Amino acid sequence: MYGLWRPRVLGAWRVPAQGPVILAGNHAHNVDGPMLIGTCPRPLHFLVKKEAFVGPLDPFLRGIGQIEIDRSSADRTAIATALGVLERGGVLGIFPEGTRGAGGDFAQLRAGLAYFAVRSGAPIVPVAVLGSARKGRLVSALPPLRSRIDVVYGEPFEAGDGSGLRTRKALDAATAVIQKRLTAHMTEARQATGH
Repeated sequence: MYGLWRPRVLGAWRVPAQGPVILAGNHAHNVDGPMLIGTCPRPLHFLVKKEAFVGPLDPFLRGIGQIEIDRSSADRTAIATALGVLERGGVLGIFPEGTRGAGGDFAQLRAGLAYFAVRSGAPIVPVAVLGSARKGRLVSALPPLRSRIDVVYGEPFEAGDGSGLRTRKALDAATAVIQKRLTAHMTEARQATGH
């Protein structure tokens, strides 16, 4: 990441140094995941669509601890693996929009993030990757080479009400809290970076 672009990381100290953490990032471009993996102060395990696990990427992604998920159904193996990361005190990365969003601005959240947060009790750290959606002149599928990409970590927060209940009502309430906090973080990150 540092060889191709000029990442500027702000607030990485907000990621708790130990214990389970969920990193919730926006997803505007394919480089967002690698950018977070490369700049996070702790080893990061992302839920990655199964379609990415092909050819030489398959052993590489598995070797760096990424978790394959089938997005066409409730992938119980991926869910159990992700919960295991949190149970062992690790960092789980999730793009809560489920796929690259039109603006990568947390406008459409899926309930998966709320489920992991409520089930594990792990705090959520919002993170905004800004500047990755611009198209380069040499390779239009990538941001301009050597351009600045900002990675802005926010304050950790709890999504659940502490009851541990995983009812539809509890998950809906947690999703509303998450959406509010992530949207506010995105606004603050844009103001802080000028993106």
